[in-house]
Amino acid sequence: MVESLRIGCLYAGSCSSEQDAAYDWCAEAAGTAKRCSLTTVEPDAFDVLWWHRDDEFDPDELPADAVETLRSFVRSGGGLLLTLGAMGAVVPLGFEDVRPDESGWEEISEPTGPLWKALYEDHPVHDEFDTLTVHTRGPGVTVPYTRYEGMVPAQGDVLASTARAETNAVSELSTIAWHPGDGQVIGIGSAVSFLHPTHDICRRNRQTLVGNALRHLAEGERSPLLGRPKDAETLTLARERLADDRHRPSYHLTPPANWLNDPNGLIHWNGRYHVFYQYNPAGPFHNTIHWGHAVSDDLVHWEDEPVALTPSPDGPDRDGCWSGCAVDDDGTPTILYTGGRETLQLPCMATATDDSLRAWDKDPENPIIQEVPREPQVLSTEDWDGEFRDHCVWREDGTWYQLIGAGIEDGGGAALLYESDDLRDWEYRGPILTGDRDTAGTVWECPELLDFGEKQLLHISNYEDVVYFVGTYEDGQFDPHRRDKLDHGDFYAPQSMWLDDGRILTWGWLPEARDVSAQWDAGWSGTMSLPRELTLADDGGLCQRPAPELRALRGENLGHDVLRLDGERRPLDIDSQQFELRATVRLDDADALALSVLETPDREEYTPIRYARNSEITVDRSTASLDERATSATQRMRVTPYDSPLSLRVFVDGSVVEVFANERHCLTSRVYPTREDATGISLRAEGGRATVASLDVWELDGAWPRADADRVPPQ
Repeated sequence: MVESLRIGCLYAGSCSSEQDAAYDWCAEAAGTAKRCSLTTVEPDAFDVLWWHRDDEFDPDELPADAVETLRSFVRSGGGLLLTLGAMGAVVPLGFEDVRPDESGWEEISEPTGPLWKALYEDHPVHDEFDTLTVHTRGPGVTVPYTRYEGMVPAQGDVLASTARAETNAVSELSTIAWHPGDGQVIGIGSAVSFLHPTHDICRRNRQTLVGNALRHLAEGERSPLLGRPKDAETLTLARERLADDRHRPSYHLTPPANWLNDPNGLIHWNGRYHVFYQYNPAGPFHNTIHWGHAVSDDLVHWEDEPVALTPSPDGPDRDGCWSGCAVDDDGTPTILYTGGRETLQLPCMATATDDSLRAWDKDPENPIIQEVPREPQVLSTEDWDGEFRDHCVWREDGTWYQLIGAGIEDGGGAALLYESDDLRDWEYRGPILTGDRDTAGTVWECPELLDFGEKQLLHISNYEDVVYFVGTYEDGQFDPHRRDKLDHGDFYAPQSMWLDDGRILTWGWLPEARDVSAQWDAGWSGTMSLPRELTLADDGGLCQRPAPELRALRGENLGHDVLRLDGERRPLDIDSQQFELRATVRLDDADALALSVLETPDREEYTPIRYARNSEITVDRSTASLDERATSATQRMRVTPYDSPLSLRVFVDGSVVEVFANERHCLTSRVYPTREDATGISLRAEGGRATVASLDVWELDGAWPRADADRVPPQ
């Protein structure tokens, strides 16, 4: 591991017992390790420097001349390993702006160690390990630790979180990589103490991990930082690392890796379509939210852009840049979003500094609304002083209006109205609509008001469903006439984009329907729905159609003439997990018609979409996957009565199944078949005869560019 390396083992003042134990191991393993005081170290005499300390980091123990020596060594191409408390030195050394926010001593009651990210499974520090879970410290001891938990590093990238026995502590970020200048730094903040004995497996893992880090840093070959990519080449490489995952959608909008939730800041600007989204660069879990960014010229093919918004360590958005929207303020693209800090969540603003919308300046007066309204009283919880977040902003007759989602004490959710002349000074006007807690939810998130002329549509997300109301909005009040769900499945927090041709397109977040461990193993979580064009029918009902631009993804039409089904299963002559199916279905005297997708030849795995005589469509996930970490719950929605033909469009993309019925009803499902041959499609009438009057099936191309296999990975 470290044989023949010249390793400088750093200390301040004198070595502690923990440092003695670590550096004794290093000297024995390397043979050329030498202890060096921070005040006298000569870095050029070593291949790599290692600073290991058990105390919490004290900036006063880092002399100014030592700061300059270490900073110069790393930036000129050197490697530095910081373990346990020493990881706190990354800020005073100038390698990081955000200090680790958790440090101290913890009792280890079960095997503990790094939980490696799938994105970095082949990283040199993870060499020789065949699992993402690497226990490096056995139970029965109290040991020091330094980690990021409520915050994430701004310049570094998370290589690993923490595993405690079989539990994934995904928010305990233990292992970080930085690339200052031409050099690199690795921090391992927990479960690498050397002083106390531990069992053989943990001891070998610890020695291998630390040895790998020292070797990697000494060799100087840098692995790209993929969680915080700054250029298109690295973004594409991150996406390519996960490209072989059969559950990962290919033509839906997905993050390059890690975590995605709500769509944000949707805007058509200078002929390009921009979709921002809630993004966690630390891994596939919800924590310290940034704004990811994707762009398209045609609404079909997408490219990744660098992260657009990052929490400011000393700002009102320190703990997250949460959901918001984008508007055109007389030629200046402007974002309004929720900033989170401790128990406060308040509106903030940023303006674009260029037409690519890659760089944003946060308003120095953030938050632009300083407190939650007092009437009616906003709901206070153990997490928040007020459940008050997410923004919908529009301009009307020279005045700006803003909706903010909220919950009301002793009531239900609410959409609160503000108005302003300049987007900065806002006056509160009260709720445009409040809901009953039992039927519409305690808190309304992501409110959006859409104008269809004579009628308006208000939709809200209430932790479980996206509920929409069709009615009239006038003088700050919304009068609902109809109510329904925008989608009856795995769909949440939608936001819309107004196109130059007058259309309204809506995207929603499709959360995963499998547990945290499965998401971690995959290395990504969350995708967007297909863009849906929203209109109102003549009868006042809501119509939802896949954006017509999606036809550009279609390959050859593998359609069929009229199919008459009478109980025998009819396989289709196509095997695919990325396709669009369009059919017109009539139940003659059948009880139901079942369309099975993602089906294995022996039907060990299959997902039936069932249209029944009781005017209900169901997606039954009980046979969809052999993976116990995936949900088996059945999803249901009511549609047009059975005596009318059903117009059905189904989009399957990896783990996504989106169902559009009669251009009015939507049900989105997430399924995870385990077998590679789960690609079949079949039809069957149950309890009688049914007719499929038309049937078209197209395989669909992917939406993302692929990396050049011959290119050199970015450094």
